Formats: sequence, structure tokens, C-alpha cells
Amino acid sequence: MDTTRVLERLVQWSPGWLVAALAISVLQVVLSAWRWRFTAARLGLELRLPRAVSEYYLATFLNQVLPGGVLGDAGRAWRHARISDTAGPAVHAVILERASGQLVMLVVAGVALFQLPQLVVHLPPAAVVLVPGFALVAVGWGLGSRARLLANFRRDLLRGLLAPTALAFQLVTSLAVVATYLIVGVLAARAVGIDTAIAQLLVLLPLMLLAMLIPLSVSGWGFREAAAALLWPLAGLPAADGVAIAVAYGLLVLVASLPGAVVLAWRPTVR
Repeated sequence: MDTTRVLERLVQWSPGWLVAALAISVLQVVLSAWRWRFTAARLGLELRLPRAVSEYYLATFLNQVLPGGVLGDAGRAWRHARISDTAGPAVHAVILERASGQLVMLVVAGVALFQLPQLVVHLPPAAVVLVPGFALVAVGWGLGSRARLLANFRRDLLRGLLAPTALAFQLVTSLAVVATYLIVGVLAARAVGIDTAIAQLLVLLPLMLLAMLIPLSVSGWGFREAAAALLWPLAGLPAADGVAIAVAYGLLVLVASLPGAVVLAWRPTVR
């Protein structure tokens, strides 16, 4: 990869595209907070939208600066449990709200994957089974020996996610949130002067973003860039362009999460 080209791309930030991406990120947080509030309400918990938005900003910021990418959400669930004095449903609301978004992201990435047949050919068949398999094992390990916990989670899963009205809302809002991810990715490309066709970007970006879900780094740094370096050449595009977009995306998301730092300074403890 031509690292010089990556640096050249990154030093030519366009302020207009940057402002547009940050504006979309606000919509993204509001939609996500609205999805969380809806899920909590389905489980019988009160959560005002302003509180949900501020908590979501705080969780997003912590996910950006702490390892694993989920500690912010864990804190969000814990604080809601403290406020509502109901631990189980508060934790389940965060799990289900996040699962809704991740499942839609997986579906979008799956559709994108089959637009790159050269990648499908090299994809180990075992990966199709192992990835969801590990997820099921993790859930089973955490809940399988606790019949009551499992029963409560199943009840909340049906109410908060799988009931027809809930499922429709979850799918629509999660699709909208995933759309904001992709729009920010396209704007990141334009911000660093890359004019790759939007249709091509919409195939590559979901797969690049999927690498961020691996909980072994800080906010996906490293995995996202490595995925871009592998994916862009498969589409006949320079690896350096993909990495520049990945770095620009990561920086945009970090800047967009900074209101969460304000929330942390303003409200450091649960009251």
C-alpha cells in the first residue's frame, strides 16, 4: 500500500463534507436513542428522549475511547438500571436495541458481500457457520445455566423485538441508522478527495464497517483499515484510497462522539 498517497488524501480535508458528515451523525444518534427509548418502553421502562440522547452520546464517546467497543453500552444499561431500579429489563433493552442494529448491518453486509464474487470465492465456508455459531455459544454460556434469566430474556425478546409492531419499528429505524453509517462513509470519501462512484462505495463500505464489530481494538481501529486495504483492490481500486476513507471515517466518528465527553463532564455520576 502506498502510505504516502494515504497521507496526501488525509491532508486535503474539505470542510464542507466534514460539516455534512457531522450533521448526519447527529441524526444517527437521535435515531438510535429513539430506538432505545422505544425498546425500553416495550419492556415497561420510562426513558425520556432527551435523556436517551445524552446517554447515547456518552455511550458512543466511551465506545470510541475504551477497548472493546461495548463498554459505553454496558454503562448505559447500568445507569438506566440504577435510575429505573429494574436491572433485567434495562439491560435487555440495550441488548435488544443494539442487536436490532447489528442484525440489519449483517444483512446489508451480506448483500454487499455477494456483489464481490471474488471475495466470496476466497471466503472460508466454515466462517459462515462459525461466526453465528460463536454468538450462539456466547449467549448460551451466559444464560443457558440460568433458566430463569433465559425465560425473562425470552419474554423481553418477544415484547421488545419480535412482536410484529416492535419488529417493524426496529427494522425501519435500524435500516435508517445503517443508512446514516453509509452516508457518513460516502461523505468521508468525498472529504478526502476520493470520487469513487457511490454505487461502488455502497458495496465496499458495509464490509469495511463490519470489521469494526470485532471487539478486539479501540473503536475498530486497525481492523477497519485492514479490511479496507483488502477490499478496495478486489474492486479494482487503490488500497490506499480505501485506507484513507477508513481513517477519515474513524476520525469523523470520534469527532462526532465528542458531545459525549461534555455529558461525562457535566453529569459524571448517576443522580
